[in-house]
Amino acid sequence: MRIAMIGTGYVGLVSGACFADFGHEVTCVDKDEKKIAALHRGEIPIYEPGLDELVATNVRAKRLDFTTDLSKPVADADAVFIAVGTPSRRGDSHADLSYVYAAAKEIAQSLTGFTVVVTKSTVPVGTGDEVERIIRETNPKADVVVASNPEFLREGAAIRDFKFPDRVVVGTSDERGRKVMGDIYRPLSLNQAPLMFTARRTAEMIKYAANAFLATKITFINEIADLSEKVGANVQEVARGIGLDNRIGTKFLHAGPGFGGSCFPKDTKALIKIAQDYDVNLRIVESVLAVNENRKRAMARKVSQALGGSLRGKTIAVLGLTFKPDTDDMRDAPSIPLVTGLLDMGAKVKAFDPVGMEQAKGELPNITYCEDAYSCAQGADALVIVTEWVQFRALDLDRLKTTMAQPIIVDLRNIYRPEDMAAAGFTYESVGRSPQA
Repeated sequence: MRIAMIGTGYVGLVSGACFADFGHEVTCVDKDEKKIAALHRGEIPIYEPGLDELVATNVRAKRLDFTTDLSKPVADADAVFIAVGTPSRRGDSHADLSYVYAAAKEIAQSLTGFTVVVTKSTVPVGTGDEVERIIRETNPKADVVVASNPEFLREGAAIRDFKFPDRVVVGTSDERGRKVMGDIYRPLSLNQAPLMFTARRTAEMIKYAANAFLATKITFINEIADLSEKVGANVQEVARGIGLDNRIGTKFLHAGPGFGGSCFPKDTKALIKIAQDYDVNLRIVESVLAVNENRKRAMARKVSQALGGSLRGKTIAVLGLTFKPDTDDMRDAPSIPLVTGLLDMGAKVKAFDPVGMEQAKGELPNITYCEDAYSCAQGADALVIVTEWVQFRALDLDRLKTTMAQPIIVDLRNIYRPEDMAAAGFTYESVGRSPQA
């Protein structure tokens, strides 16, 4: 199959490289000339484990190419995927669909023969209808089917998620469109991945509902963590105890500083706005968003309490800045309101992240960036673990204690055992676990 992938951001580049690895001929298109030039040099604009090698392999095999001009790739394509950004619109939190609609209009001008145009971007319910209207208005002679194919990729595990998905959702009721999409995803049949065909609007709704539900699980266990601290329970054991019930499941039941990233905050906001447009109240999702925002800021107060209630003139070391490990993504990262809160309370902040510091400098310019965890901890009155990078899971505790001004650790990801920290001589605070739990 011949595929044109419009957009070389996280979704477009990962999807394009994986499709090429399936054996399809893929051309990724982006208007950013510098990004395309970098990709031709083999430079990957995002951090995703294994992506550089996957791209290089398929470029060498001549199954993957990059260009700034979509006319020929679209004209030759069996399917054109729209994978451009849909950020929250400033002012009202609706998804900004201007890039999607602009792509649809440009695609329409180059269509030849039967083509399936697929919205891969996360878009509100009904966007596919508007994409189809734009294409038919721009090119009335186009022989086209517009489908929805939402992505469910986790940053840091995106390639495996693409090749071994829980499900592939395709929104189209057109038989020709179903056949093309079935052919594109046929290599996954060896992995027994269920290909789920629905109506287009249903597919669009599935994406938002899935992310809102996962965000709800995170927020739920965070609130249970707060209660566990007060009553002397261990939230990790609570999470395991409820997660072993297969009606609930263990995933996304990890207490911490709140969710962030490019999907959950943006998509929960967008879903609330969609519901308001249709005069529906999503009280649970609204509460999830409000609780999560409050929690991020509350983490700074947790650090302050560990130091006796005042951070004025204190130095705080922060380990981990990205919203999760194995990515350089700083979008809505919990570290941002945490660090901002620490600064507002009068603290000096030093920070280290294995891959995210360049991205972080634009968001957090008024802190000191360090070359490793130990230089970050040097002279610190407290060390805060914000992102659970594997590099932070086996720190030399004796070395840390020697270099820090005070042996205080606030572990917002619960990656250490309280008894081990006590034995090492640290004052240790975690999330949802009291010393007697």
